[in-house]
Amino acid sequence: MLQDLNRVLTTYWAHFLYVLPKLFIGLIVISIAFLVATRASALLGGKLRSKSHDPLLADFLTRFSKWALLLLGVLLAMQVVGLSGIVSGLLAGAGLSAFIVGFALKDIAENFLAGVVLAFNRPFRIHDTVQIKDLQGRVEALNLRTTIIKTFDGKDIFIPNAVVLREPLINFTLDGHIRQDFVVSVDLGPEGDSQQVADLLLGYVQANDKVESEESHTAYIVLEKSVGSVVDLHLYFWTLAEDYRRGTLELKSELMRGVAGVLTAQGYAAPKTMQ
Repeated sequence: MLQDLNRVLTTYWAHFLYVLPKLFIGLIVISIAFLVATRASALLGGKLRSKSHDPLLADFLTRFSKWALLLLGVLLAMQVVGLSGIVSGLLAGAGLSAFIVGFALKDIAENFLAGVVLAFNRPFRIHDTVQIKDLQGRVEALNLRTTIIKTFDGKDIFIPNAVVLREPLINFTLDGHIRQDFVVSVDLGPEGDSQQVADLLLGYVQANDKVESEESHTAYIVLEKSVGSVVDLHLYFWTLAEDYRRGTLELKSELMRGVAGVLTAQGYAAPKTMQ
């Protein structure tokens, strides 16, 4: 028995010494592949970012190219080591393997393909404010599997790409403009004129340089309800949406305070409700 064990160990050792140089070369090939993948993907990403204002697609293609080059390097290293049969089998059975892997890793494959669609379709850009279901925040990154958004209270949420692609997505900043509104209840008194008050408030709002004045984004006021001498005026205005969460809300607050001041300065009672 000892002789058989010694013969087996001697055979394995001889085989190991025979394969050792190939293993060493294989490690070198993988190392070179890693360096080439890192440098090539960085070069590709730099050129894509320089030619595109949206880094979303550039970042996604950079990550994808890096992993693709690494996979090619691993396959080449397997060829060098002498595992060509396995490589040929993997390539020959790519269809069956893809089916098996796709079934076993259905979620990963689905999220990856959804990420590809999102990267090329681009329903959002980096730092756009979006809402997916009840989640709202700024887009931080699009990875191979997840989309990262940062909520306005500082939380990072990783949403599977398939969910982002499947669910309705609201983009608040893609167009560059967003409409805000609020309702002012004004007591006109016995001889008040609702149109005069509306013109007064509209003039105040339009004088603000943060309010859009283009023809397609002009401010306007609608008489929503009238009960006795009290009228509800619904005021609509457009502003830039780049800083959606803070900028637009601060502007709305500023206009609401200013409207109250304008009314009291003109002798009207301070608005009882404003929303």
